[in-house]
Amino acid sequence: MQMRDTAFKLAREQADRLVFLNPAWPLYIDPTDPARKFSSGGGGLVSTVMDYARFAQMLLNGGQLDGVSILGPKTVEFLSADHLGPLGNRDDPAYVPGRGYGQGFGFYVRVDQGHAYFPGSVGEFYKGGAAGTVFWIDPLEDLIAVFMVNEPAKREYSRFKIKSLIYQAIENQEMFE
Repeated sequence: MQMRDTAFKLAREQADRLVFLNPAWPLYIDPTDPARKFSSGGGGLVSTVMDYARFAQMLLNGGQLDGVSILGPKTVEFLSADHLGPLGNRDDPAYVPGRGYGQGFGFYVRVDQGHAYFPGSVGEFYKGGAAGTVFWIDPLEDLIAVFMVNEPAKREYSRFKIKSLIYQAIENQEMFE
């Protein structure tokens, strides 16, 4: 997929390009630590916005990127489908991702237009990182978005704000066309 700047471990000489987390944060991981043995599909990955955008674009394209099939269309459909049904889309504070969303396979999937706390489209799917990074794919709008931030304490605010601004820009553009 040509994501050359995406890895679980980095050489020390690559550290000047890395935005480090605060070492006091409980989920801190140092991707330049040569002694680090554990890599997790759910955390610790480092990347660039452009690499991650390629990944998101591949998902938006139904599993293809640059004319190469990386995932089958049915696989992407399965990953981005709600698997919780009536068990999801809840208001209780323990339910992540919150109201308006169900759970796909590794993604949160928007299932309800008027129930969520922020703008989006039914069928949109996203995933966020513990430090605040988030990406989403909105097939209805033919949109991918990648937002990388290192602010664990304000991650929900930052995600809501950037998503609201992007959808406002779409609405304003459509209004003037």
